[in-house]
Amino acid sequence: MAGLERANCQSALVFGAVAWQARSVREFRLPPIAGGLLLVALTFVAYAPALRGGFVWDDALYVRDDPLIKANDGLRRFWCTTEFTDYYALSNTSLWLEWRLWGNHPRGYHVTNILLHAVNALLIWRLLQRLRIPAAWFAALVFALHPVNVMSVAWISERKNVLSLLFALLTLLAFLRWDDTRLWRWHVAAVGAFALALLSKTAVVMLPVVLLWCVWWRHNRVSPRDGVATIPFFTLSLVMGLVTIWFERQHGIVHEVVRVDSFAARLAGAGWAIWFYVGKSLWPVGLATVYPRWDVNAASPMAWLPVFVVAVVGVGCWKFRATWGRGALFALGCFVAMLLPVLGFINIAFMAYSFVADHWQYAAIIPVIALACAAGAKAVERAQWRGWPAVAVFVAVALGAGTWRRAHVWHDDETLWRDTLERNPAAWMAHNNLANVLLAQGHADEAAAQYQETIRLKPDYGNAHYNLGIVDFQRGDYSEATAQFRAAVRLKPRSAEAYNNLGAALAKMGQTNDAIAQFETAARLAPNWNEPRTNLGRLR
Repeated sequence: MAGLERANCQSALVFGAVAWQARSVREFRLPPIAGGLLLVALTFVAYAPALRGGFVWDDALYVRDDPLIKANDGLRRFWCTTEFTDYYALSNTSLWLEWRLWGNHPRGYHVTNILLHAVNALLIWRLLQRLRIPAAWFAALVFALHPVNVMSVAWISERKNVLSLLFALLTLLAFLRWDDTRLWRWHVAAVGAFALALLSKTAVVMLPVVLLWCVWWRHNRVSPRDGVATIPFFTLSLVMGLVTIWFERQHGIVHEVVRVDSFAARLAGAGWAIWFYVGKSLWPVGLATVYPRWDVNAASPMAWLPVFVVAVVGVGCWKFRATWGRGALFALGCFVAMLLPVLGFINIAFMAYSFVADHWQYAAIIPVIALACAAGAKAVERAQWRGWPAVAVFVAVALGAGTWRRAHVWHDDETLWRDTLERNPAAWMAHNNLANVLLAQGHADEAAAQYQETIRLKPDYGNAHYNLGIVDFQRGDYSEATAQFRAAVRLKPRSAEAYNNLGAALAKMGQTNDAIAQFETAARLAPNWNEPRTNLGRLR
């Protein structure tokens, strides 16, 4: 921690020394090369702990142990088949290529993620300059050091997040160049960059709305020609959005009930989510990998207060769009548009755990940061306050320190899940995942306690029953193992592993006929799996 503060302060003071020479924010200028190098350097300083992190959470499944990543024909299968969980072919291609460089050594993947994040900060700097938004460099610095972004950067599996934003920012810059020049080569470049963004991750599916919003911001109107120019972008969004929904249903949530609440509850909950993300953007404390999953009672008038306030703020900004409301309206429109896919109207597998997540606002956080920094710069201008560089340095160091601390959390699975449970003790999936870690370490009793807590919090979670059954079987408690495996097959009727282990427990108890029936079911569910047939051969 002390090392970070020294490094962050030394780098930030470079900015502070230059800023202090300016009589106002408007006069503050960093040479482009110096400003860019400082952004990159501070990003790597803040994320230094991530470089010592391993493969965490889904990284083992989707990177380290994924057969497609390792396969020589993996590229063809990513692009031309439906074998992978999501159709994020470009992100998977980057990981496939890196496997040839780093193999199962995680540091190389972390370096790439941090570098992509730093490049995104540079592109944000350039984008805000093109949009003539004050304090562009400092807004890019805040984005680079913001602790909310740690989940997207330190988690290797979220390569798709940082890569999709990179191409989304290139899309915006190319589109703005087309808006300035009306040269169609820039329009084609923007369409191509957007296609690459969607192939990285379809979280940026609402970017065409942001393009039109940028046109309004620059010209105070959107012409029919502008609308026609965005048709290719909306078409790509529609196609890739439908592809993503299909993949989610086929792979991500095919056997899981993510949420069963009504549309009214989802609409009211969207207001909760919007203010949650605003709060974490402006005051990034209490960050967690999995936040508590709230219940929205659509019959309660108070449940509608957040979405009502969003509507009031939007109407107020529109009414005063000729003066102070213009910038706020622009930021609010971009923010809500980029959040729309994750506000709960479409089921996402992660929503089984929580309705909000830090990595879902990676792109949406930009307009909030830009608005806050621009508003601060305007206030300093009006007050002619010369002490603003000290405050700017303090903000940069505080954000960098927060990112440094959060990056430590992503060191390994045990650290991640213990931190999650410290912040959200009701996170049943964290109890289950921590139990998996403890069981792998040989701490069977501690693992059993975590599985039992998982079942207490979520009795219908079949994996926890199955995992607890494994622990009981290893202990030699075959009766209890049988009870847990029966619960597992009831909740996961297509799990060949659960039927096979149920058969093994029954066989240990001398219930041969019942065991044979379970092995036969397992063999039928997994015809290419030899273990159930081997077990049958031993009993017959």
